[in-house]
Amino acid sequence: MTEPIILAGSPLFYAFLVIIGLAIATYGTLVGLGGGIILLPVLLWLYPDVPPEALTGVSLAVILINALSGTAAYARQGRIKYRSGALFALATIPGTIFGVWLLKYLEIRVFSIIFGILLLAVSILLILRPQANSPAPSTPQVTEEKSGLSSRARHALGTGLSLAVGLIAGLLGIGGGIIHVPMMTYVLRFPVRISTATSQFILIFTTLTGVLTHLALRTEPGNWLVVVFLAIGVIPGAQLGALISRRLRGTLIIRLLAIALIMLGIRLIF
Repeated sequence: MTEPIILAGSPLFYAFLVIIGLAIATYGTLVGLGGGIILLPVLLWLYPDVPPEALTGVSLAVILINALSGTAAYARQGRIKYRSGALFALATIPGTIFGVWLLKYLEIRVFSIIFGILLLAVSILLILRPQANSPAPSTPQVTEEKSGLSSRARHALGTGLSLAVGLIAGLLGIGGGIIHVPMMTYVLRFPVRISTATSQFILIFTTLTGVLTHLALRTEPGNWLVVVFLAIGVIPGAQLGALISRRLRGTLIIRLLAIALIMLGIRLIF
């Protein structure tokens, strides 16, 4: 990896990476995302001469560490739906592979603009109507009577939708958490806190697949110190995000998710 645009190789630069990792992991874990929508633009700014695919490998490695730390924190809180998460995660894999294959045949710029506009529209709806028609966020689990869906129907619907999530992730090179959280909350009627925790669990599978793919394609960075120092901030940041999540109202978590949707929507459009 070539020298960064600022503070090249200095202790201050690596301290900056730790702070960035801490902030991204705190926010990402709080809303059930990996934080790649923030981290990747930062890396592109710091390393403008490095191939984007190498920086994507760095981003995925850091998100994997974030997902592992966040999942451990949420597991202690008993907020993860493991069966649902495993099914949805496995469904994203063939969808992602198909999405990467479609890149050869689609005009990705047009698709990015359309999807970016859609994300902005969804973010506005989340801000105006942050409370889904679901049990209160503090409810530990969703009952079939309250959600209106049987467990089998919820898993079937969620698996089908996760195929689409993987397809979009493969086309746009994004993590699926930013789609999975609103999907689980508003469509499958999981409480917000269950959705964000389960999304972190799903991210382990999706980011691990991405990291292994980059390693197989030999697009890993030459300087793993960047990953190491980001991870130093990411590990406690994920724990902090999970802790803060317990103290926030579900509606506020949804609005924080909407901010992430706005950032991604603007990035896709411009």
